[in-house]
Amino acid sequence: MRRREFITVVGGAAAAWPLAARAQQPDQMRRVGVLMNRRADTPEGHDQVTAFQQALQKLGWSDGRNVRFDVCWGENDVDRERQCATELVALMPDVVLASGTPSVTPLQHIRPTLPIVFVQIADPVGSGFVDSLARPGGNITGFMLYEFSIGGKWVELLKQIAPNVSRALVIRDSSNPSGIGQFSAIQGAAQLRGVEVSPVGIRDAEEIERGVATFTRSANGGLIVTGTAGGSVYRALIIQLAARHKLPAVYANSYIVAEGGLVSYGPDRIDQFRQAANYVDRILRGEKPADLPVQAPTKYELAINLKTAKALGLTVPQALQASADQVVE
Repeated sequence: MRRREFITVVGGAAAAWPLAARAQQPDQMRRVGVLMNRRADTPEGHDQVTAFQQALQKLGWSDGRNVRFDVCWGENDVDRERQCATELVALMPDVVLASGTPSVTPLQHIRPTLPIVFVQIADPVGSGFVDSLARPGGNITGFMLYEFSIGGKWVELLKQIAPNVSRALVIRDSSNPSGIGQFSAIQGAAQLRGVEVSPVGIRDAEEIERGVATFTRSANGGLIVTGTAGGSVYRALIIQLAARHKLPAVYANSYIVAEGGLVSYGPDRIDQFRQAANYVDRILRGEKPADLPVQAPTKYELAINLKTAKALGLTVPQALQASADQVVE
């Protein structure tokens, strides 16, 4: 059996404690669980958890004084997510911060009354987590990853940075309920710009490689990598394939551009974790999730890698560079 990667974040540092041992500790403090749909070795995941904890600390919640944090890494794997959810629920948290649909689903099934604040979910209504954005209606609320209209922006960016593109391969997670809405928005925007789109799944590396290899048999292609957890897991492979096949690619996450991706546009994910701390604070002080409306992102980031553009033989318009929040040279 694989060793459990279960940590508690203390002042930005991490200490590995088995969950069973943590459950035996006498504790009268409030308890906050965190279920991340990432691997424990992802730097951006740790940055997000740290931002969440630091924001809570500013609101008066200090780990070891009046609150205890229990963090588990679900790795975007169904079995692992279920295991993490089971172990977190056993610790009787007052509220859980859950990142992504794979994290919320098992928590909801194991303990339906557990207060949950989610982040990075594209369609909480379509996923059945809330009745409506304005009135969640149950024990779950949180922060949407993005609105489906962002798909139009991804198509627009692809055409701006690579005007000759007439075909786009959309890498998405077809098992995620939000995938249908995302792809529909991309299709609509692509049709208006004369771009033919086709989807490929992201279940494993072989599916991605096979899909890209088939797609690149014809010319004038580009990639759109939607904001799924799988896109993060396989980002190194996708960046490599885009470079090998000379494909301009648009991503949803700025950290992928820092690692060699061409261009990205998406919400400031760190900011979502800071905002989630406000909702967790309000729930700990007695408010109900049903009374806290689901919020859409308010901060978006545009990132461009000029080195990657040069390798692809592309010239990034000056106006686009000027509007970027991050430019990698």
